[in-house]
Order: sequence, then structure tokens, then C-alpha cells
Amino acid sequence: MTRTRLLLADDHDLFREGLAGLINAQPDLEVVGQASDGLEALTLARDLHPDLIAMDINMPLCDGLEATRLIRTEWPEACILILTVHDEDEKLFEAIKAGASSYMLKNVSSADFLRGVRSILAGEAVLPPKLAARLISEFARLAVRPVPEPPSDIHDLTPRERETLNLIAAGATDKEIAAQLTLSLHTVKSHVRSILTKLHAANRRQAARLAGREDRQSH
Repeated sequence: MTRTRLLLADDHDLFREGLAGLINAQPDLEVVGQASDGLEALTLARDLHPDLIAMDINMPLCDGLEATRLIRTEWPEACILILTVHDEDEKLFEAIKAGASSYMLKNVSSADFLRGVRSILAGEAVLPPKLAARLISEFARLAVRPVPEPPSDIHDLTPRERETLNLIAAGATDKEIAAQLTLSLHTVKSHVRSILTKLHAANRRQAARLAGREDRQSH
């Protein structure tokens, strides 16, 4: 049986090693790396590409939220479980905005932890019931509020990013952009990520709309 690979990040050695022992005792799971801070977690995630990263929210040097943001920026497919002692709305919302897949309190039983891990690996989102209810209520509240158009920082784009954005607006795929600009596909994807970040755009379509609006304003 191929075992699912986990990376653990927690600055409390005793907790982390105890969790590793629990996981490694399972026939279908194994810990392939352990980190004591967020920067170490980022480095190990780059090297190991584990199936799941279990991340403490409070760590020195770089906390779990920032580490989650950094990992998801470099590796958007990363699956990250935030572990914390906090039962706070703000932490939950920040974890989800940072890119966490799930959120689990540290006081859960071993059986519930393992059940949660397997649910996450099966593609489900795991949240404490009380926090899940609050999250749904918050999204319902936000849904009835008008969402302002994000500010366009189009002038912050480099010339190459502007060229890439123009091709995106024309409907070109990443491969087509790479061929037209004589760039590698990896470089194009990097430009696209940078464009979305600088324009505060959720996706390529929104970035293209912002580009069109900027062009209309400049004429």
C-alpha cells in the first residue's frame, strides 16, 4: 500500500513528535518531514511536495498563516490543514483567506484527528461545527453586501506583464502567450500570478476586465 505523505509544522516538539508517532502508526499515512517554524515548513514543502501539510497557526519567525500564504503562492495545489488551540472567528477567516483547506482544533481526540485527515485527503473541507456555522453566517452576510470593484494597480505591471495581460484580454491561453512572447510556460504562469496579485484580481477574466477598463479610461 502506498502511504499518504504528510508534513508537520509546529514549534512545540512534544506535540509535533506525538502527532508524528500517531500518524506513522497508521498503515496508510506517514510523516515525511517536520518543521518547527513557518520558514522551515516552506522549505520542506518545496522539497517534499507532501499530500497534506498540518500547520500550527502560531509559530516563531513566520507563523502558520504567513507560511500558508507563501506555500500557496508557490504551490497553489497545496493541501494545508491549520491546527490551533484558538476557537476564534478572526483566525478562521484569516486561515481560509490565506489558502488553508481545513481548520482543526488541537483538543480533538486522536480518532477525530485521523478521521479529519482522511476526510481532507478525500477532498472534503474539515471545520469545527461551531466555526463552520459561523463561517456560513458570515458568507451569507457578505453575499447581500455590494462588492466594490477592486482598485486597479495596472501601472505597477512590468512591460512584459502588460504584454501578457493584453494577450489574456484577447483570450489567449498560457501556451499561446508563451509561443507569441517566446517565453517558457513556467515564466508565463509566473507572470499571470504576478498580474493577478498586482491587480487584486480573482481570476484571468477579472484581470482582462480591468485591463479593458484601463484602456477605455486612457482614451
